[in-house]
Amino acid sequence: MKECAYYKKLKENKVQCQLCPRYCVINEGKRGNCCIRENKDGKLYLVVYGKPCAVHIDPIEKKPLYYFLPGSYSYSIGTAGCNLHCLFCQNWEISQIKPEELPSVDLPPKKAVKEAIKNNCESISYTYTEPLISYEYVLDICKEAHKRSIRNVIVSNGYINEEPLKELIKYLDAANIDLKSFDANFYRELTGASLEPVLKTLKILAKSNVHLEITTLIIPGYNDDIERIEEMCKWIKDELGDIPLHLSRVFPYYRMKDISVTPLGTLQKAKKIAEKYLTRVNLGNV
Repeated sequence: MKECAYYKKLKENKVQCQLCPRYCVINEGKRGNCCIRENKDGKLYLVVYGKPCAVHIDPIEKKPLYYFLPGSYSYSIGTAGCNLHCLFCQNWEISQIKPEELPSVDLPPKKAVKEAIKNNCESISYTYTEPLISYEYVLDICKEAHKRSIRNVIVSNGYINEEPLKELIKYLDAANIDLKSFDANFYRELTGASLEPVLKTLKILAKSNVHLEITTLIIPGYNDDIERIEEMCKWIKDELGDIPLHLSRVFPYYRMKDISVTPLGTLQKAKKIAEKYLTRVNLGNV
């Protein structure tokens, strides 16, 4: 375990995590909403530090990142837990479960970088689940990676506060952020979170030197309204610039097994609308 960087001590040995917009108040012996940040004796610790549950070598395009180091491989790491609880989660077996219920790999930061170099990976990706809740682990690997000229990539829901995000950006090279919908009600009802902090994260990243791409999973009957998709794409162009956008197909999963697979026609229609504002629009899971 490692003591967390962003938290506040409260009375009666309680702490308040200040990493993400949830600002969890955590009693002694308990964990925050993400299930991996635990109050021990009035101090907050990351319980998955150096213990990822998923480690793979992936093409960078799988993140998906189509315009950053194309054709290269990325050493990809994921720990258990998440600070969103999407009813349609495609990785729920590792994101919506306690870390002690999963096997893990012993992978401290320096070893992660050595393994990336050994496997001819030009980057390390923090992915599969939400990497930013493992902030201290990710940041320490990022620092080691930059010493060895290995690039750092996050695939994230973007649900993080401004101060820790700006600290991480110093060592970050690329990001793919899930913009799950442009509807605040969708975020509240289907993810248990809110939209505005994600939009703020996107604005901060767009103003930095970090290469940014966006993914939106199109779910029939929930966020496939063409007018709302157009509103989202116009916002991206106006607020962020001509950012690459991935419109991705959903499959019935987790707690939304009753939904249908996104029709290809819906994706093609959304792509056509998006291309009114953005020049690099791609279809995913097709």
